[in-house]
Amino acid sequence: MQAARMIAALAAGLLAAAPALSAEKGKAAGSKEQVKRGEYLVNYGGCNDCHTPKIMGPNGPAPDPARLLSGHPASATLPAVPPGVVGPNPDQWAAITNADLTAWAGPWGTSYAANLTPDVATGLGGWTADQFIKTMRTGKHLGAGRPILPPMPWFDLAVLNDGDLKAVFAYLKSVKPIKNQVPPPAPPKGP
Repeated sequence: MQAARMIAALAAGLLAAAPALSAEKGKAAGSKEQVKRGEYLVNYGGCNDCHTPKIMGPNGPAPDPARLLSGHPASATLPAVPPGVVGPNPDQWAAITNADLTAWAGPWGTSYAANLTPDVATGLGGWTADQFIKTMRTGKHLGAGRPILPPMPWFDLAVLNDGDLKAVFAYLKSVKPIKNQVPPPAPPKGP
């Protein structure tokens, strides 16, 4: 009997807290207008070109809506990079990409498109808007870590005002979280 009352009290507490939790989630993701602006900027800026795996359609590769902005697939294996693409003096190619456009190799090594979904373990779920803005302004992971590598055009995003960067972040926080651990960048192999 006492257990039943505890369960009922817990359920009542959860029901009472639900509107506050829902409001807090909406606040974290941004206003509808801010999210809509962010979606516009993400789509105009071509973020899906690299950060969304592709599926083959009648017009060629297209972003896979089931894996929207989830980055380079963790399960994908890449063939060896052809000689003359990596290293300090590339032979004939400055960069090469996989068929998904989620992995790139060049003189900097191999870089993988990050998971931009709000998954806490593998995406931007643990980030704050300030960390995102600092990353875009400095070209450093979390604003102070490793360099953001090509082809990521962080320097183009750096010129956006804080309101637009916050809108992009609000949109990214509003998409479906997808658990996908992207590999870390690989340095170039020696000659």
